[in-house]
Amino acid sequence: MLSFWERKHFLHYDLVVVGAGIVGLSTAIQYKRKRPESSVLVLERGIFPSGASTKNAGFACFGSLTEILDDLNTMSEKEVLELVSKRFQGLNAIRTEFGDMALGYEATGGFELFTKNELPHIGQMARINSLLLPLFGSEVFEETFSIEGFQFGKKVEAVVRNSFEGELDTGKFVTALWEKSQALGIRIVTGAKVTSVDIDRRMISVFDAASNLPISFRARQIAFCTNAFTREFLPELDIQPGRGLVMVTKPITGGLPWKGSFHYDKGYVYFRQVDGRLLIGGGRNLDFRGEQTTESNINPKIRSYLIDLVNKVILPGKSWEIDMEWTGVMAFGENKKPIVKLLDPNIGIAVRLGGMGVAIGWHTAGELVALLDPS
Repeated sequence: MLSFWERKHFLHYDLVVVGAGIVGLSTAIQYKRKRPESSVLVLERGIFPSGASTKNAGFACFGSLTEILDDLNTMSEKEVLELVSKRFQGLNAIRTEFGDMALGYEATGGFELFTKNELPHIGQMARINSLLLPLFGSEVFEETFSIEGFQFGKKVEAVVRNSFEGELDTGKFVTALWEKSQALGIRIVTGAKVTSVDIDRRMISVFDAASNLPISFRARQIAFCTNAFTREFLPELDIQPGRGLVMVTKPITGGLPWKGSFHYDKGYVYFRQVDGRLLIGGGRNLDFRGEQTTESNINPKIRSYLIDLVNKVILPGKSWEIDMEWTGVMAFGENKKPIVKLLDPNIGIAVRLGGMGVAIGWHTAGELVALLDPS
């Protein structure tokens, strides 16, 4: 049962955001700034964000050379340039908004490993640099001719560097979003799994474990920012979940001979150094069908593949041991364009970020807020 005070003060809002990840919190913040007098509530099913916002690898990236080439197989040059632009502008926006120190941002650059099979793609580097030149003002990709210092396995025949990318601390980023939300008076309720949504009445119900009863919130406007979980409410959307595995080793004896954000196999594999440890993730392209799930289990086939990659390519001859591992759930579709639209004048969605939430989460949230409040 709800008290008089609970019914009076806690159930009615101008905006209810479903999902407290990067996009959800960014939406709440930008909406509240635009309407300082508004009441804003954010609902999150987990204690921490349930998708990938606190489970990603912390890459401040916008696309490796082979990833961009792969995108050009399904998108026009104009569409690819627009997508890269949004990612790069999004990264610059969060750096301006929160500051590099608050984000734990380091401009260490991005690197991509090339084996014999991928070497022909380097011949396309001039074309991609020309495509991106209007956006960056200089060449983005350049081949690193002295690769011995990386100490990679013999399978790696070339490394391409991107000086515009970096890395950040995922926990610091979300903490900065929490602190900004709290300073603005935004209410965040975690452990509140939404069980039903009445779009016509703009009513959202969550299950309250304490009372074993549902609690219903009413809102003038609703924003769905639940990424891969959105199909639970809107099954007609072109959204497929994509689970990603991330592993972190124990500290590597003697340290690692490199620093930066590294990509492999069209960006499907990624690794970096974190506090003297190796962080490695990805590999879902080995089992696309198996990874189209919101379950948090670990796929043994992908785990074995990443371990083998560490042993043969990334840290050949070095001893290492996994310290922790986890999965996060991203959202994908026919292409990598996020879905940002209104279902009616007061119901909006910002989902399907294609594994690029760090880069485009803030920017995507801004697009949604502009739709919800076009004034």
